[in-house]
Amino acid sequence: MKIIDVKSYPLRCVLDEDEVFGWAQTWVRSRVTTLIEIATDEGISGWGESFCFYPEPISSIVDHVYKPILLGKDPLDISPLWERMYNSTRSQGQKGMVICALSGVDVALWDLAGKALGLPVYRLLGGRFRDKVQAYATGLYFKRRKKPAEALVEEAKGYLREGFRSMKMKVGLTPKVDIEHVKAVREAIQDTVLMVDANCAYDASTAIALGRELENLDIYWFEEPVPPEDLEGYAKVKAALDIPIAGGECEFTRFGFREIFLHRALDIAQPDICAAGGLTETKRIAEMAEAFGVRCIPHVWGTQIAIAAALQFLASLPRPTPSMNPIEPLLELDRTPNPIRDAVVREPIEPKEGFMEIPNKPGLGVEVDRRALERYAVK
Repeated sequence: MKIIDVKSYPLRCVLDEDEVFGWAQTWVRSRVTTLIEIATDEGISGWGESFCFYPEPISSIVDHVYKPILLGKDPLDISPLWERMYNSTRSQGQKGMVICALSGVDVALWDLAGKALGLPVYRLLGGRFRDKVQAYATGLYFKRRKKPAEALVEEAKGYLREGFRSMKMKVGLTPKVDIEHVKAVREAIQDTVLMVDANCAYDASTAIALGRELENLDIYWFEEPVPPEDLEGYAKVKAALDIPIAGGECEFTRFGFREIFLHRALDIAQPDICAAGGLTETKRIAEMAEAFGVRCIPHVWGTQIAIAAALQFLASLPRPTPSMNPIEPLLELDRTPNPIRDAVVREPIEPKEGFMEIPNKPGLGVEVDRRALERYAVK
C-alpha cells in the first residue's frame, strides 16, 4: 500500500452575532479548522485535523512541506514518517504551525492504519483500558450581556440538565470579576466538579492571589494561570496553591513538555493531539508525564475528528495510580457554538449522561461527510 495523495481542507464558519463569545485574549467571531486526507492506492483514506486559528497557513504547510515527503510511502510506517516530517523543518519548526500541521497528518495516518488493518486506533495504541470516558463541558465563556453572571448560571444549569457531572469556565477579566462569576456558578451547580481556565491572562503574583480565593470555591483545577513561556511563573503558582495547576495546550512535542516537567510546573498536562504532534507524539508525552507523576488530560478544541482522536487516545491511556478506585481521565467536550463540529461527520459521537463511548469501528471510528467540506471551505 502506498500514499498517492495528501489533501488539506481549510474550513471556516462565521458565527451569528448572538453566538459570538470570548475569553481573556479575544472574541471568537468565527470557527475554523483544517482537515487532512491521506489517500492510498488501495482506495483507503485516513482523516486528521490540525488545531490552529489560521487554517490557510496550515493548509500550505501540508501541501508544500509534508505532501512531497509522504507521496509514494507506506502509510503504516507512522513513526518513520513522523521523524522524516519533523526533521524536515527541525531547524526552524520545532513548535507552532508546522507542528500543528504535522499533527493533523499524523492523526490521518493512524486513522488510515486502523482502517487498513480493520482495527480501532486504540488497539494500535496498545489496547483499551475503558469503553467510555467521562466528558466535561467546556463552555461558560464571556458574552456581551448586561448581566453576565446570570448568563453563566443559566448556561451552567443547562449542562447539568444535559447530564454533565463536570464543567469548565473562563476567568481572566479581573480577579474581582472572576471571583464574582465563579461564585455565582458554584452556587448554582452546588457540588458539581468545576474547573477554571484563565487562558494565560495573569502574571504569577496575580494568579496566586486569585488562586487563593478560588481555593475556597472547591475548584478542581486552575488552567493556564500564566503565559506558556513563563515556566518559572507556572512553578511559582503551583508551589503556592493547593488547587492543581493545568496547562500545556500551547506546548509542542515531547521536547517542549520535557521542560515543563523538569520545572515541576504542572499537576495536569494538557497536550492537544491535533497540535502537539499527533497521536504518535501525545502518546510519548503521556508516558513521560506518568514518569514525572503528572496526569495527562488532553486539550480538545475542534470537530468530531479531534474528538474521535481524543477518545481513541483516552481509551488507551493507563490509569495514573494502581489503586482499586483510580482517578480516571476526562474528555474535554467543547459546547460553544461551532456549526462545523458535527457537520464534518455522518454520525457524530454524542454524550450520554455525561459520558462518551469509545468508537469500535476501524480507524478513528467516524466517517467524514464531504458535503461539509464544500459548505465550509475557506474561499
